Order: sequence, then structure tokens, then C-alpha cells
Amino acid sequence: MPAYKDTERKTWYAKFYYTDWKGQRRQKKKRGFAREKDAKEYEREFLAKMAQNCGMAFSSLVELYLADMENRLRASTMENKRFIIEGRVLPFFGKLALNEITPAHVRSWQSEILGCELAPTYVKTIHNQLSAIFNYACRYYGLDANPARAAGSIGKKNADAMAFWAVEQFNAFQPAVPKYPARVGFGILFWVGLRIGELLALDPSDFDFEKKTLSVTKSFQVVKGEEVITEPKTPKSRRVLPLPDKLCREVQAYIAALYDPQPGDRLFPYTKSFFHHQMLAGCKAAGLDKIRVHDLRHSHASLLIEMGVPILLVSERLGHEDIETTLRTYGHLYQNRRDETIQKLDDLMP
Repeated sequence: MPAYKDTERKTWYAKFYYTDWKGQRRQKKKRGFAREKDAKEYEREFLAKMAQNCGMAFSSLVELYLADMENRLRASTMENKRFIIEGRVLPFFGKLALNEITPAHVRSWQSEILGCELAPTYVKTIHNQLSAIFNYACRYYGLDANPARAAGSIGKKNADAMAFWAVEQFNAFQPAVPKYPARVGFGILFWVGLRIGELLALDPSDFDFEKKTLSVTKSFQVVKGEEVITEPKTPKSRRVLPLPDKLCREVQAYIAALYDPQPGDRLFPYTKSFFHHQMLAGCKAAGLDKIRVHDLRHSHASLLIEMGVPILLVSERLGHEDIETTLRTYGHLYQNRRDETIQKLDDLMP
């Protein structure tokens, strides 16, 4: 594994042959190394990566993993994945050889993450990203075992508590929101249960005011600073939702107030940050404890459950991929109706 001196540039370079994925022999040349050692290390790492060898550096596996995921995940999901891996995973594991990483390494990394004062659910997400990389190595590159699994998980899958607003609280909040578009948008979020990305992607053609329905077919995301319209979060997120009469009239009035809206124009040409700041301002003006924009979706689900709507219909309205997701998220709310159910059974008995 020789390296070569570039006398003109006073640097080192690597030059070697390898066999590509088609079985063809090719030459690789890389210049600009300050030391002979660096040029040799580049060759070793490149060949290990091409051979799908678990002796490759963890950072090389990450390159392969992200390239494989690129066309399998939504752009926004990939951006979040890259952000977590590059910021929280690679700084610790990047230079380590894949097959030399042990559960003890992972436990040491976990201690660092736990010391960062992050939300428990976010800690869980970070750990899941690391574990997914090792699972990928086990499945496709012959890694014997996942050291993250052996080390045990950290964080929490679900937040300790969800924030909900009753109808009275929302009715006090909505008029206190400073901007008219935000007031209408919050109304849709609360009374329909949309995700914020779904709201931001809406255009006039999504509403059928004769049938009083809303078609959810897309989502708005900001990916690498660029505003894009993407597919919904899951296939089941595509749905047609019946709307209350009063909400239909509210949205119709909003559209009528816009200047020459076209079928493909976004009704809410804003970002999540705009609605976040409007939420804070509205809560302060109404004298309410602040909640997240996403908590309006939780509030809608809570309202449906309180109204006695079956869990299957709640799941369909929220656009969950399966009913298990709805039960995991909101099943505890049904426990609150246990006493009422038992009383009804008692009333039916002779």
C-alpha cells in the first residue's frame, strides 16, 4: 500500500486499483495529503468501503447508509436524519472502525447525550438513529451484532404529558390571535385536526364547499432552506374530511378576502415559525398557558374522544397509518370514560 510524493506541490497522493460493483478494474487517484500516513489511510479506507468490509470507518458506513436512504424517505425526513447524525452521532463514532465499536462505546456516547439536557423524546430519537445505522450494517454489510441494542435504549418514546385545550379555551384564544390568517389557520387545526405541514400546503382547490369537505393530499416543508410541497406523511394521510358548516363559512370568507387566489396558490403562504409566534401572542393576550401548535391536533383528537367518536373514526380523521398509532397516542383518554361506560351498563341491567 504505497503512497507517492508530489514534489511539485510538496504533498502526498494515493494511487491504486480497485474493482467496482460491475466487476471492472479501475484506478483511483487522490492528491493533496499533508502526510504519507494520510494518503495510505485514505487508500485503506476506500478499499474497505468498496469491499463492504466491516473494517471501514463508521463515517464511511454512514455515507453508504444515507445514500441508500436518500430516495426512500421524504426530503424533510432525510434532512432531519442528516442533522441528527452529523451533529450528535458522527462526532463520537465517525473515526472508529465499524467492527471495533462495542456496547461500552455506545454507553459512553449515551452518557454524553444524557448530559446535554435534551428532551427525553429527542434523546430517544437520537438513539434510534444510531441503532438504525447499526441495523443497516448488520443486514447489508455483515456486522455481527448491533452494539446499540446491546447497550440498551435511552430516552422516552412518548412525552410525559400532552397539552389539550377544551373548546372554551380555544374559543377564548382564537379571537386574541393578532393576525387574521393565523386565526383562520388555527381554526382549521383545531376543528379538523390537521398537521401544520398539511395546513401550510392547502390551496383553494382542496376545499369543496358544496360537499363541505377538505381533501388532504400534500404537505409543506422547508428543506435546506427551500420551500417545497411534498407527499403527505404516510399513505393514510391522504384523506377527505367533512367540515362543519361554520368552519366552511369562515374559510370561504378568508379566501374571498385574498387578492385573486389561484387554484394552486397556498392559502397560508407562511412558515411554521409564523404560526408559532402567533400562538405565543394569542396565548399571552388571552391569559392562557402556552401550548404548541401541534397540541391543537391533540386537542381535536381529545374533543372527538370526549364526544364518544369511535377510535377507528378518530384514526381515519387524523390520517394515522394504523389504529395502533392512535391507540398508543390517545388510548389513555378512553380510560377517562370507564366509569361512564360502567354506569351505562349498570343502567341497562334489569
